Amino acid sequence: MTVLTSAGPGPGLRPAGRGIEVTRVGVAGRWRVTRPWPAHLRPIVHSYAGYWEGSVSPFRVRLVPTGRAVVVISLGEPFAQIGRQAHASPYHQVTGSLVAGLENGPRLCDHPGGQEAIRLELTPLGAYRLFALPMSELTDRVVELGDVLGPEAAVLVERLAATGDWATRFDLLDRALTARLARGPLPAPEVSHAWHLLSRAGGAIPVARIAAEVGWSQGYLTRRFTEQVGLTPKTSGRVLRFHRAVRLLTHERAHPAEVSAACGFYDQAHLNREFRVLGGTTPGQLAAARVTEGAVAL
Repeated sequence: MTVLTSAGPGPGLRPAGRGIEVTRVGVAGRWRVTRPWPAHLRPIVHSYAGYWEGSVSPFRVRLVPTGRAVVVISLGEPFAQIGRQAHASPYHQVTGSLVAGLENGPRLCDHPGGQEAIRLELTPLGAYRLFALPMSELTDRVVELGDVLGPEAAVLVERLAATGDWATRFDLLDRALTARLARGPLPAPEVSHAWHLLSRAGGAIPVARIAAEVGWSQGYLTRRFTEQVGLTPKTSGRVLRFHRAVRLLTHERAHPAEVSAACGFYDQAHLNREFRVLGGTTPGQLAAARVTEGAVAL
């Protein structure tokens, strides 16, 4: 891995600009461009990075659920097709930038190579505020960015593509996000608290306990939570528990038996079943793979 800063990103890469960190990742000439995002966006944005490929090499990735919504702003070649791994339905062809809602299963993505893009991971309630629509409408779906943001999406993408300076790009994006945030709906405090409880527990908390804590019935909590998060509290808990297990396996190199105990699975067989359903793989296969922001290279 190579890390470069300021305005010296290396041959073939556009200027980085002020305060930018450029990291070479993988072996196919792929670069990741980052900088800290403003404090007022941190409760909304979980991760924030630009990508640039110095060579044109087609690739396929499997995306596994993370409990976050994703925005990919394509400044070069977009993904060729995206589809649910376990579904017999044809892949969805994406013609440009995209929004992906929360998932409860794996998704396969094919790219022709030559990617240049900005990728954001949003907290579910942050996405609810920024998109200004029920998150349940995006559950297990990938749609064009313009379908969510309207005509302003095309204007933003055009302005981002017109500059090669990554600091300027991030400045433009920060202003656009801030403007959307200012006029977006606020989630219900009870839903925010319920999501906080689930996240803090890594998904390992009974829905009945959450409902009692926020003062709602389980049925009402499920309806409001699903509207604003995109998944039910129970399914959100499964996804968050799975995501924590993936992190322990891939980043901390924990043994599957240790992961089962730490994440609240009944046993290792339960862990294996959840990995097949949510990730389309096994704990061992995922531990051996390179997982970056929920993506497994295939």
